[in-house]
Amino acid sequence: MTHSMRRTAIRGTLTAFVLVGSALGTLGTLTAGQQLAGIFTADQAAAGRQVYAASCAGCHLPDLRGRNEAPQLAGNNFMNTWRSRTAKDLFEYIQSTMPPTGANLGEAQYLAVTTFILQANGAAPGAQAFTGSSTATIGSIATGTAPAAGAAAPVGGGRQQGAPAGTPGGRGGAPGGPLGVTIAGEVKNFVPVTDEMLRNQDPGDWLMARRSYTGWSHSPLTQITRDNVRELQLVWVSPMNEGQGNEPSPLVHNGVIYLNNTMNIVQALDARTGEIIWENHVGPNAQIGIAAMRNLAIYQDKVFVATTDARLVALDARTGKLAWDTPIADRAKGYANTAGPMVMHGVVVNGLVGCDRYGNDGCWISGYDPATGKQLWKFNTIARTGQPGAETWGKLADNLRVGGETWIAGSYDPDLDLTYWGTAQAKPWMRASRGTTAFDNVLYTSSTLAIRPKDGTLAWHYQHAPGESLDLDEVFERVLVDIGDQKVVFTIGKPGILWKLDRRDGKFLGYKETVFQNVFESINPKSGSPTYRTDIIEQETNKWVQACPSTEGGHNWQAMSYNAPAGALIIPLSQSCMEMSGRKIEFANGSGGTAADRRFFEMPGSDGNVGKLAAYDVKTMKELWSREQRAPFLTGVITTASNVGFVGDLDRTFRAFDTRTGETLWQTRLATTVQGYPVTFSVGGRQYVAVTTGASSGGSPRVVPRTIIPEMRQPQTGNAIYVFALPEKAR
Repeated sequence: MTHSMRRTAIRGTLTAFVLVGSALGTLGTLTAGQQLAGIFTADQAAAGRQVYAASCAGCHLPDLRGRNEAPQLAGNNFMNTWRSRTAKDLFEYIQSTMPPTGANLGEAQYLAVTTFILQANGAAPGAQAFTGSSTATIGSIATGTAPAAGAAAPVGGGRQQGAPAGTPGGRGGAPGGPLGVTIAGEVKNFVPVTDEMLRNQDPGDWLMARRSYTGWSHSPLTQITRDNVRELQLVWVSPMNEGQGNEPSPLVHNGVIYLNNTMNIVQALDARTGEIIWENHVGPNAQIGIAAMRNLAIYQDKVFVATTDARLVALDARTGKLAWDTPIADRAKGYANTAGPMVMHGVVVNGLVGCDRYGNDGCWISGYDPATGKQLWKFNTIARTGQPGAETWGKLADNLRVGGETWIAGSYDPDLDLTYWGTAQAKPWMRASRGTTAFDNVLYTSSTLAIRPKDGTLAWHYQHAPGESLDLDEVFERVLVDIGDQKVVFTIGKPGILWKLDRRDGKFLGYKETVFQNVFESINPKSGSPTYRTDIIEQETNKWVQACPSTEGGHNWQAMSYNAPAGALIIPLSQSCMEMSGRKIEFANGSGGTAADRRFFEMPGSDGNVGKLAAYDVKTMKELWSREQRAPFLTGVITTASNVGFVGDLDRTFRAFDTRTGETLWQTRLATTVQGYPVTFSVGGRQYVAVTTGASSGGSPRVVPRTIIPEMRQPQTGNAIYVFALPEKAR
């Protein structure tokens, strides 16, 4: 299909076309003397401040500076976007799209928070209450500079807030609640986890993200089979802390589940009954950004957790008591965590997110001593002056080189002693906004990095998308497979392209397009180097560019599985498209961010089916089977040695399927969206399957379906862990 034909095809499918982000207006300048009289009251703005603290600050931050997909709401970048639009436009936009969790506020609250944002941008209150009907342009009532009283000062005293109060099992957990061990207990007969145990796990355990260093998300257990899986029944369910970002990957060791909840709460539970053994509110008890906490690590006698405010914490695995607490990065500069740590070569290795603001310290992957928490090394994923790859950022000053986050924990080859991590794109999302050219590759973004975990040195890198420019990064899981004598690392990112590399040296071996994409006109079959469409290369700010897939990604954080018996990768995929427009931003410290607006629509040829589950042969990369459905899949996939796989979706369905055909073998409907990373384990000879539900979450995998599948609504509470098994008689 030619470029022009592709554009026509896309424009013909705008059946569900929703704007996310504000439309851009023309720029202008007003002095304070030109401002119109106040269109809201001081009481409204004060009330709006409280609404903002409760419902907005978790994503846009207490000082309104924004992070990741949540834009800045005060200052020059906000005014660049909204100056020529009206107060009515701002109110209607906030009312129709915020909060992104879908939990609507009352009209009075929407009116109030609109006035708080106006006041934070220098608009003065008056005697008349704001009703939402004012057609005054924002540039005529606001200057972009907060008044002397400091309307844009951090809300809530600078403390991260904005989450609904939630409590595991009805205990504590609200913002500002007690920290430390809140339920005291002890794991009996605890067995320390050794390097050998991590490398060669007991079949009944699940000791790390995606279960193994290879990242297979595959279990050798065989008790649950294609013939008996229809007899699965719920054994127990335990409520989890409410709030967005419930995407955990539980650990299981010797009959104990270690589980991370939202707001930095960690629990140990009896895997047979769900009874809580101990619970620690590590803190902060607050939503920060998208607030996801995806995995824990266990090693020797400690459980390791990366908190959402960019700390690495070690807890005693027996009692949950604090062993040590180490800062990874300065939270005041916007840093955070989503992925958790991995223990490799006796080193705790962790990534970092929240690296999108100008003037920060860059982004990095770092290693720590498991006994003390001392940092052992740090590898910078953003090349700055004097570092290898610095020239790939062109003329950008060091303080303007940001991005390169690591949202997902890496994989590890103990024989090669190399760990493999994916990196996110440069920020802002679009090249036109960040000021780089089509010739700037911006290392080490959108790459696979092979790092030596003993000292943090780089063995090799492969950049999948040089200068990536549409938030279609390659940051997700790396899966290690041996095909004969060939040692391979597979990965798939938002463009939906399955990449195959030699994990010894990073040599490109092949690729497979798994969903429709029109970002790359071609991909070199020998080098894997992509060629972008001309209009993407020639992009300008304030101009829309179409792309398939959307920022939901052909693939996102929901991990694939390698089903060893079939020699196949089984991948959860998504099918949606978008238009993106980059904003003009201020090149100053504290600015930056994602700086783009998006509008989403259905993918051509999908027939409205956003979800796709498909299997690919690891030798040939040929698609073996695929299953499509309206609801996207919102868990990782796991498979077992008996050719039974498990996956969950947005529409609350958790299902077992035949890994050879994709046929559904069993399914059940849970209280809310099935979200996170399922695991399977055994205790006392009985195999169990555990999965979590997440009532809400930030990020494109939830935002995009909300706009193009508006009829599919989910309850706004219901975070929990569910555990299933065969009845005793069926075993």
